[in-house]
Amino acid sequence: MLARLTARAASVGALPTVLTFEPHPREIFTPQDAPTRLTSLREKMEILKGLGVAHVHVCRFTRGFAALSAEDFVRRILVEGLRARYVLVGDDFRFGAKRAGDFALLQTQGETHGYVAETLHTVEAAGQRASSTAVREALAMGDMALAAQFLGRPYSISGRVVGGDQLGRKIGYPTANIQLKHNRPPLGGIFAVRVQGLEQPDWPGVASLGTRPTVHANGRPTLEVHLFGFNRSIYRTHLRVEFLHKLRDEAKFPDMTSLIAQIDRDAQQARELLNVPANGQ
Repeated sequence: MLARLTARAASVGALPTVLTFEPHPREIFTPQDAPTRLTSLREKMEILKGLGVAHVHVCRFTRGFAALSAEDFVRRILVEGLRARYVLVGDDFRFGAKRAGDFALLQTQGETHGYVAETLHTVEAAGQRASSTAVREALAMGDMALAAQFLGRPYSISGRVVGGDQLGRKIGYPTANIQLKHNRPPLGGIFAVRVQGLEQPDWPGVASLGTRPTVHANGRPTLEVHLFGFNRSIYRTHLRVEFLHKLRDEAKFPDMTSLIAQIDRDAQQARELLNVPANGQ
């Protein structure tokens, strides 16, 4: 969809623009049933910029905004706000109060207001419809390869390195603690990862994403990454962690000795999967 958008924008001399909503509509109407976020707003913007999008328009989603009629949505947002000349939507796109607006209405309004509306038909991967729901299901199953097929890239989380409790350093596995901005992570466990944001294109490591039950009885989700062959202070650095292989689920161990032994095995498995020498980077 973005490739088609950027190509069309270039052909007519317009800015390729993405319209998104914040927060997710279901976080307003049914917060208890709202889906896990695949990206924070910042992550979404980083990814869109990397794919050639020049401008992201964020609509603050409120109950008042949700009450706009489909016609008012077109007039106020697409026409007066964005001055759209071309509008591309998915084949299941609905808009306006009570989801009354559909593609047919979008086309009709385009004839009135002077924009062209087109739809992108369903895209399939691995024999099923590529969608955010399919990505969430793949991540929940720990199938990183399937999630990457749907996304067209490895699933990643980005954030700044913040201070931790230094436990990793004490047990021989210093970690970078990544600040999480998600309402709740869509995956959890121990992973072989590659990290972007340091001096080389990516850096291999092993990561833990979870509540650390051996250390904390009621911990909050934490993303910790041990970078192989790396031992420098990188506080405040903004990193992107790509999840390539899930090694196992998080588990509670009876003591620290058992935990360290398992971390040794996790690190060894991650090195093998990422083709990292035993004593090298």
